[in-house]
Amino acid sequence: MESFLPVATVYLLTMVIAVPLSARLGLGSVLGYLISGILIGPVLGLAGSEGEMADLQHFAEFGVVMMLFLIGLELEPRALWQMRQRLVGLAGMQILGTIALLTPIAMLMNQTWQVALTLGMILSLSSTAIVLQTLSEKSLMQTAGGRSAFAVLLTQDIAVIPMIALMPLLASRAMVGAEEHGGAAFMHTLPGWATALVTLGAVAVVILMGQYLIRPVFRYVYAARLNELDTALALLIVVGIASLMESVGLSPALGTFLAGVMLAGSEFRHELEGQIAPFKGLLLGLFFITVGAGMNFGMVFDRPVLVLGVTVLVIAIKALVLHLVARVTGLTGRDRTLFTLSLAQAGEFGFVLISYAVSLAILPRALAQGMLLVIALSMLATPLLFILADFISRRLAEERASVPPYEVPERQLIIIAGVGRFGQVVNRLVTMSGFQTTVLDTDLEVIQLMRRFGFKGYFGDPTRPEILTAAGLDKARILVAALDDPEANLRLIRYAREKRPDIVIIARARDRVNVFQLYDAKADHIVRETFDSSLRAGRYVLEHLGLSDYEAAELEKIFYKMDRASLRQLAEVWKPGVPLQDNPDYVRLSRELNRQLENALAERFAHGPSAGPIDPDEDEDEAPEHGLPPAPGRSVGR
Repeated sequence: MESFLPVATVYLLTMVIAVPLSARLGLGSVLGYLISGILIGPVLGLAGSEGEMADLQHFAEFGVVMMLFLIGLELEPRALWQMRQRLVGLAGMQILGTIALLTPIAMLMNQTWQVALTLGMILSLSSTAIVLQTLSEKSLMQTAGGRSAFAVLLTQDIAVIPMIALMPLLASRAMVGAEEHGGAAFMHTLPGWATALVTLGAVAVVILMGQYLIRPVFRYVYAARLNELDTALALLIVVGIASLMESVGLSPALGTFLAGVMLAGSEFRHELEGQIAPFKGLLLGLFFITVGAGMNFGMVFDRPVLVLGVTVLVIAIKALVLHLVARVTGLTGRDRTLFTLSLAQAGEFGFVLISYAVSLAILPRALAQGMLLVIALSMLATPLLFILADFISRRLAEERASVPPYEVPERQLIIIAGVGRFGQVVNRLVTMSGFQTTVLDTDLEVIQLMRRFGFKGYFGDPTRPEILTAAGLDKARILVAALDDPEANLRLIRYAREKRPDIVIIARARDRVNVFQLYDAKADHIVRETFDSSLRAGRYVLEHLGLSDYEAAELEKIFYKMDRASLRQLAEVWKPGVPLQDNPDYVRLSRELNRQLENALAERFAHGPSAGPIDPDEDEDEAPEHGLPPAPGRSVGR
């Protein structure tokens, strides 16, 4: 215990300091854990001794088992079947293509075919944690490239399971030492067909347990209404299935994944996920820290050309395969670039598979150390790959915008910039009301899809002056700025306001801060994209709490008017670049306005609904009865 506490303190302190810093820098949590391990291991020498690492990794590797259980919980068999074409086609080509190129290259470097095939499988995977987090942070998940990248990552996570099942068949019986015992030793004495048969039998047992045993047991334990028993049962499921698989020499991760899939459609799915997730996060973080602490950076200094050269080669080969897959599946332009470069690194599952391959004596320890470095370096290069993807995408947009695929034959009085989930509804309402619009968007696939359904749209970047001029900015009366990217939306509005002070600008706002930015940019009408739907949801809540339809509607109207008027006042004290909570004037005024709103809602029905309805002819933007300043011609934060 005396030796454990200082070690645990070092690991936890480093985790708490380094990982949030890494997340703030946009590097993601996985890189944060790796950097933490590198700091306390190779750099400072506070951890990383062989005995200590062996003990910690026994615990840390269980985080991977839990992660695969949670992945299984997210993959309901019916949902997997519905996604089968994209999963098998798009991702299958990427995985098999990468293995097909990397395996012969490894054999040319004097590796046996078993080692070469193992390395091909390991390096075909990409970093799910880093890529998904980066796609979400950059709002790229809904693009065609982002959706395709997600499909590949999902398939790669699933592909880990057959890879784990296949690796024992690649292990050399002569290399399996006497340190193996129990189920592992038994499995290695069997011929290949018998090993496969035992594997299928164990898988069948896990599937039957997940389908017919775990649910009744969970109902029995849940009846006790004790949270600690729910946690104990969730851990028992994972630990028990892992022990069962290990007893016959199979991967614990394989069994827990299958159990997760079987329980994905159960009523206890979210309870299991909530109980296991904290343990998974902590143990998985510890796993990545131990990987970083155990890295042999002396190899980089001894053979820098070899290590860096292999890293670049792996990234280049994966990018080549991804580019070819993107072309075959019809991805174009920035989507193809994003898909190609976002997945070109190796992934965190590579650490898991390398550890597993070493335990099976497939990979020599020296080679495994080198491959750990290659995987880590490729993951560290991921932010640079996303920067490169952004740069290439901008260049492609500039080249294609200079010669747009569609000319604008006629200029309309209404320009709609951006036809995502917001702009397309605006366009449908306006056009179906009998008015003509000029629609611009940088996503060629969206424009082509619009035209297929009978709506006219034109490819082009609305933030480029020449495109706006060609679309008729000089003659238009109304500009709807509905771009997905808030920064691009601001650039568009500022340019349009400078060139056309008289044009009416209706702007889409993502959140409250974006409202203030658009107000500062002199947009005429600012619409929060979720405000109206949120008000409607709130009204339904009030109705189900016992208020009449009339009372709930009246409260909704008061909130609507006063909140919008409050935003106009708050916009006057907002300071660009200063967080809202660090602006004392904003905090003071916000509290005061919230009290006014609360009092107004409370007083409305203090004496029953006889106070009368709100005058529908009253100017909704002025709200003089609440002492708020009028703002003729501008509406903020609808």
